[in-house]
Amino acid sequence: MKRIKLLAVLLAAIMVASLAACGGSEGQNGNEQTKLYIYNWGEYMSRESDTWDFYGTDYELSDVIADFEDAYPQYDVEYRMFDDNEMMYAQLATVSYDVIFPSDYMIARLIREDKLQPLDMEKLPNVTEYMDPMLKDVAWTPDADETAALFDYAVPYLYCTVGLIYNQDEIASPATNDPRDVWAPLFDSANQNRIGMYNSMRESIGVGLNYLGYSMNTLNEAELEEAMELLIEQRQQVAPILGIDELKDKFVSGELTAGVAWSGDHVVIQQRLQDAGQDPEMIRYTLPKGSNISVDMMAIPSSAENVQGAHDFINFMYETEVAVKNAVYVGYSSPHLEAVAELPQVVTGNESYYPGPDLIATLEPYYSTPEIDQTYDNLWVQYLAN
Repeated sequence: MKRIKLLAVLLAAIMVASLAACGGSEGQNGNEQTKLYIYNWGEYMSRESDTWDFYGTDYELSDVIADFEDAYPQYDVEYRMFDDNEMMYAQLATVSYDVIFPSDYMIARLIREDKLQPLDMEKLPNVTEYMDPMLKDVAWTPDADETAALFDYAVPYLYCTVGLIYNQDEIASPATNDPRDVWAPLFDSANQNRIGMYNSMRESIGVGLNYLGYSMNTLNEAELEEAMELLIEQRQQVAPILGIDELKDKFVSGELTAGVAWSGDHVVIQQRLQDAGQDPEMIRYTLPKGSNISVDMMAIPSSAENVQGAHDFINFMYETEVAVKNAVYVGYSSPHLEAVAELPQVVTGNESYYPGPDLIATLEPYYSTPEIDQTYDNLWVQYLAN
């Protein structure tokens, strides 16, 4: 009898798999579902139901993927995560995704390589209504026409700056916002094994270039060689811990004393300190002159198979309630005007998180050109080899 029951279960499983292979499955309302493949950064979307105290204000969070499936029962979401832009880029060669979340410089590269398809803005009314137009004024690429084209292919999701986070009980606050003063703890051997560096090509190389006073998009061989010598010496003498998401908890536990960080990660670390009963102001954030501003954007790959579902998903991310939940959960700056109005003023009034036009003019996006991409790829391989 057990064998018969087991055989029945196996046959049922085969039938379900066969149906799925034929193009869809049946949702709770009896309608056929189609798969929707989403590829996002780790810890970069509200995926839990809970009440969060965000800088003194309570917010009701939820799993916004489940919310989307409730609102659009015709879709069955497959949600996957990546660690950095280069990992995401490599995956596109072998896997078909419907919505991806690259950073601005990677968007430019993907457009140039015909790996994205233009958006139908008529299907994105929330984006048209709520997106902060200020982001269109940033020179995200060295070419004005190419920068304008970014917004034909991608929609801002969240944005941030890059600065130093540090434990003020152990590291003195920088005397100025000069890059030499700000980044100095990262290259001090007294902090051996207690420095966090992002395992991300542009951020880590960018820190070295900014520290030396060079453009984070330089192609000058002497400047790049000097930056690599600095970073390799740091790796050998300071022994920084490379990572991304896992670094946040290392600051909360006290394992790390300083590191490079996206502004949104600083917000998350402060929230985790508060949740752990510690002083959130223990970890501070300083934005140096000439550092990076970046925006992560939602885009549809050329190989996407569920284009309508992709547009529905992007538009849903711009529902005000959804945008607020994601901004609170992730901690990064929201491009959604109504969402920003519902966030605590202590966050939105901080120019390190929400820089105004004058400060933005002093910051530098990462650029993507064939020469820059190849040069920095080679430098990163050299860095990891040491």
